[in-house]
Amino acid sequence: MNIANLLRRAAADHAGQVALRLDDEEIGYGHFTEIGGRFAAYLHAEGMAPGDRVGFFLPNTLEYLTGLLGVWQAGGVGVPLNYMFPEAALRFAITDSGVTHLVVLPGDVARLESLLAGAPVRLLTTGAGGGFAEAVAAHEPVHTVVPRLDRDDALIMYTSGSTGVPKGVRQTHRNITAQVDGVVDLYEITSADHVLNCMPLFHVGGLQLASLPVLLRGGQITFMARWDPLVWIDLARRLRPTYGGLIATMMIDVGNRTVGAPVVLDSFRICMFGGSRTPTASIDRLAAGTGIEGVEIYGQTEQSGLVVSYAAGDTRRPDSMGRPLEQVVRTRLVSPTTATDVKEDGEVGELWVQGDAVTPGYWNLPELIEEKWSDGWFRTGDLMSRDADGYLYYVDRIDDMIISGGENIFPQMVEEHLADCPDLAEVAVIGTPHERWVEQVTAVVVPSREGVTVEEIAAYCATDPNLRGMHRPRRIEIVDALPRTGSGKLNRPELRRMFP
Repeated sequence: MNIANLLRRAAADHAGQVALRLDDEEIGYGHFTEIGGRFAAYLHAEGMAPGDRVGFFLPNTLEYLTGLLGVWQAGGVGVPLNYMFPEAALRFAITDSGVTHLVVLPGDVARLESLLAGAPVRLLTTGAGGGFAEAVAAHEPVHTVVPRLDRDDALIMYTSGSTGVPKGVRQTHRNITAQVDGVVDLYEITSADHVLNCMPLFHVGGLQLASLPVLLRGGQITFMARWDPLVWIDLARRLRPTYGGLIATMMIDVGNRTVGAPVVLDSFRICMFGGSRTPTASIDRLAAGTGIEGVEIYGQTEQSGLVVSYAAGDTRRPDSMGRPLEQVVRTRLVSPTTATDVKEDGEVGELWVQGDAVTPGYWNLPELIEEKWSDGWFRTGDLMSRDADGYLYYVDRIDDMIISGGENIFPQMVEEHLADCPDLAEVAVIGTPHERWVEQVTAVVVPSREGVTVEEIAAYCATDPNLRGMHRPRRIEIVDALPRTGSGKLNRPELRRMFP
């Protein structure tokens, strides 16, 4: 079933309530479906056929979700484009997806016109008097929804492409609704929930985890257009949201700003964090500064956003991401050396997933099916271990593992211990060449105060038995900031280019 049917049904049940909020502007559920119906009518008039693509190159705006609703209602496929993409990646994603229309900020028109070089893509600008508003105003809303089957694509979401050109991940109507149902069930989302959504809508965290579950239950969404930890703290205190999420970088920002000046943020029933493995020290810092006991999440764009977490009310186990969402996926841990399922508790294996939330493949890349799937199981590339109760513990990416002197070293395990250093705000570990050990542990760090030296960091490492021997950072680099992808994850390939 077309997800637009479910959104319109929820909106009809909560027509008088606020659906979306950004700054001082609010959109009620009735107006939400009216705008979506008007945009669908515009797309029909433009000749949209089922399966045609419409792109959104935006930070979080009110036009984003109303526009997506209209695209789905008209039978189209939404293409949320990473607003942090550089020119080459953005040009590739627009061309590869074949979008016919692109919703953009007015200030980005000149850049996109230059980038597209006459390609037949119609740009619709946001804001009062913009092309999107004109398109909506010029058409009466349609109330019919173009039928789409569960297996039909609803979204194409492009990965950040840090290892090359971006890959378009296909997400079907079934992928998304299964994912959203899983989130609603796990976190017990109701119409009373109010999400403070600072995560970008071009990312599964902002769209499938934070926004769509709340919309399908009739709750409220307050957006932030851009990340600012002080603004987030202020909104959390004033609006008292019950639901929210912070990617790891955001969580670190809030923790660093409140650890010396605590604030009470006690309205959150669920506050997710994730996007990459987060050191325990950063989790503890957030709790000390705000009182928030976060709920860890794990998922990929290929799994529509979430396959491992904690249920509402569960007690968090140190270093564990929680348990799989068994309502929407099955999971296995497979040894990367023997290709058989791991049997011992604590043994490391690659996470394989299968189920309704898992993508059927990549847009225009059928050749990756053989590489990424094995007998119907999607290979995540993430190494994990499992305890006797089924809780999963993230270890590392297969590609990030350092082999030094013949020993396997997992960078994020080193990061976990190095993050305890009080002089460091952020840490990242990569492998770099070494004349004897082939690879060495290299720490790239952001100090928490001025004047921190390499010698001081090395001296701290010498005091921690977990940072000795092969795990000792033999090379330490101090930087002002760590490179991030558009979704806020640590960009390890860029780090390797910076420090060869």
